[in-house]
Amino acid sequence: MVDAALIKECADPGLKPAIVEKFIAAAGSDDPLTVTVHSGKRVVLVPKPATPEAAMDLIRQNIGRNVVRVGITQYPAGLGVLEADELKPDLVDACANLRMGTALFAKVYRIVLKWYGNPTGEEAGRQVFEDAIIAWQAGYFEGEAVFRTPDAGGVKVDTPGDAEPETSIAKETAVPDAEDRSEPAQDRLPDADPNKASIRVDLSSIGAK
Repeated sequence: MVDAALIKECADPGLKPAIVEKFIAAAGSDDPLTVTVHSGKRVVLVPKPATPEAAMDLIRQNIGRNVVRVGITQYPAGLGVLEADELKPDLVDACANLRMGTALFAKVYRIVLKWYGNPTGEEAGRQVFEDAIIAWQAGYFEGEAVFRTPDAGGVKVDTPGDAEPETSIAKETAVPDAEDRSEPAQDRLPDADPNKASIRVDLSSIGAK
């Protein structure tokens, strides 16, 4: 279990600590060096890194070919990165990963919440949270690549399992820019997995209408 003091210090302030704990329990890891690699629907077995340097080497070896999730929040390692050399060691730093991951999850939550029509109430909040977790793990919600979808903006909702009404689970908070690491850069067909990276691909046109 992630230390409460770490959550208080590093997690995005738009998420209540209780929600951060549930998020990590459902989709994250207690170990900041955890590197998870997927090829399509298949989990790729990789050696468990013992040091941050080993973890970064493992990430660089797989970026561009597979979906790579990293650290406490299982952050999408290649998000916004054009070259493997641009990957930064804060991906496997507990505080930095928690900060980036919870900010990005808050955005995903807002996208799901908006789709539901910004409902309130414990049961609605639980359903939105569960769907936000699924969207986080898949990278998609209702056919949209959630890591690239524009932010839905600040909203206040009842949080799942909380008795307090109108608590803020997802205030409008800063999500890492594309230059900071976002979804893996990729050269893909329209139906390909949005998390897979293809190195040295210009993403500047993505989202342009």
